[in-house]
Amino acid sequence: MPGFAAVPVALALCAGLLTGPAQSARADCRAGPAGCHDLYTYGYGLGLHPFTEAHEVREQLTDHFWLFPVSGGCPSRIRAGARCELLGGNPVEVEYIGNDFFQINTLPGHQLGSGMHIRFAFSRSLGFHSLTVHAWQDRPTDCTGEMFCNAANSAFAWGTWLVLATTLRFSAYVA
Repeated sequence: MPGFAAVPVALALCAGLLTGPAQSARADCRAGPAGCHDLYTYGYGLGLHPFTEAHEVREQLTDHFWLFPVSGGCPSRIRAGARCELLGGNPVEVEYIGNDFFQINTLPGHQLGSGMHIRFAFSRSLGFHSLTVHAWQDRPTDCTGEMFCNAANSAFAWGTWLVLATTLRFSAYVA
């Protein structure tokens, strides 16, 4: 598909390789988005899985990380504290793995810049599972105030996590 290879480069240029005005970064942005620069929150339905708990869906993904749509060179089983490169040579750290969530952090050299935290949380209500993806940054970047850049990043993220949700909709049956 012509021009598709340019998308990651365009995203990198506007998404944080250059930081914006100096602002003190919160030391605890790793713990959650409160007081940090919020980027997006997306919710996806994973379907009806009445015999599967939310933590089992999370385990399905973290124990079979090749299901992650941009898993790249990461190991099949990820663990908290591990570092690896997602598709395109984008380094990340697995910050946390909780009972029903896991969280990654982009590292220096990532196309979207360092200090972006993305939490993948799983829940179940009346047998229906859902995935909530929440992203935030330690500090704003040059892209933060740019409408085109924000739209491009949001669309790319929404589509990527939709692929993940669609994959988990089916793989959750074997969780």
